[in-house]
Amino acid sequence: MTQYMLSVMHTGPYPDMSTPEVQASFAATGVFNDQLVADGKWVFAGGLEPLETSTSVDGRGDEVIVTDGAFAESKEYLGGFWIIEATDLDEALKLAAAGSKACEQRVVVRPFQG
Repeated sequence: MTQYMLSVMHTGPYPDMSTPEVQASFAATGVFNDQLVADGKWVFAGGLEPLETSTSVDGRGDEVIVTDGAFAESKEYLGGFWIIEATDLDEALKLAAAGSKACEQRVVVRPFQG
């Protein structure tokens, strides 16, 4: 088994969590999560707070630089993720398609190193 990160990519403003559409998406995502657990594919998952709540830390120089926000000029941002275990890339892509349908967002698939 290989572990993969399924990244949920958002575009535009952070969604209003109280709308019926977003609540329906959360419910569908919960069903998808339950299926991952039942199938033994679940490792970990999480949704992220709005981009405005992020903090960037740059420790490459002599001084650590901490700034509010991150990549505000980007057209898309990471909204959440799943860490799954799949037998191969084909299975990971199939699971990503189901996750994308559930959360109604584009999902990017990347394997972990080693």
